[in-house]
Amino acid sequence: MTTTELIPVAGGSRIWAERAGDGPPLVLLHGSVHDSRLWDRVFAALARHHTVVRYDARGHGRSTPATAPFRYEDDLLAVLDRFGFRSADLVGLSMGGEVALDFTLEHPARVRSLTLIAASVGGHAWPRSPETDAYAAALSGSDARRIADLELTVWASLGDRAPGFDVIEPMVRENAEARATAEKGRALDPDEDAVGRLDRITAPTTIVVGDHDHPEIGVIAGRLADGIPGARLEVVADSDHYLPLRAPGRLLELLLGCSDASSVDRHGGRSTG
Repeated sequence: MTTTELIPVAGGSRIWAERAGDGPPLVLLHGSVHDSRLWDRVFAALARHHTVVRYDARGHGRSTPATAPFRYEDDLLAVLDRFGFRSADLVGLSMGGEVALDFTLEHPARVRSLTLIAASVGGHAWPRSPETDAYAAALSGSDARRIADLELTVWASLGDRAPGFDVIEPMVRENAEARATAEKGRALDPDEDAVGRLDRITAPTTIVVGDHDHPEIGVIAGRLADGIPGARLEVVADSDHYLPLRAPGRLLELLLGCSDASSVDRHGGRSTG
């Protein structure tokens, strides 16, 4: 059975969350300018093995906007508590991976395992480039169309002929609009950057990156794999930053080690690796 609810969080906002399945808890965290649709092609298969929860981060998708400064890590804690999860497997992409990593450093007892997909990490200095400058300018100018166009060009580099673009484009454009029009509330960074504390991670950790992702994401993936004790690095073929939609079958293999990948691939995905 699948259920949805709006979870109250600090500051009067509400987090939209969906729960399905039975088994060990697993929570999915999406990236910036995304929402829980990022997991459309793996959610049902994961629910055959886990109690799986996906949710829209504050100000994204069906969650309400932020009305005051907040922390994504506190919202994740509220989601775990709402569903009664004493601990859970965390799977996060991009910004969601960064949040999952920071949360693990703050609440190690609440995390059974960590899967970081195309993750960012606090404290990593990105090199200047025309594309990063253009993205920053679009954000500062609240230019939703430009934010979305850059997101699709830079991060969805495989384009509209690769699997998943039918989900990627509307998701990005809708969330870019919400981000551009948000006037109140902003996400607060942790007091300490994670990049200098990677050796404190004790949860079993897998780093996943697509071979067509932004080159700097590959640099970060290597840095995470080298810094987190016992972490393993997996490079997925034929995938850009939107790995759960581009290569859902291969991601399921990594998360579950089972044959559910084949059924996903017959419905719009592509097995790679």
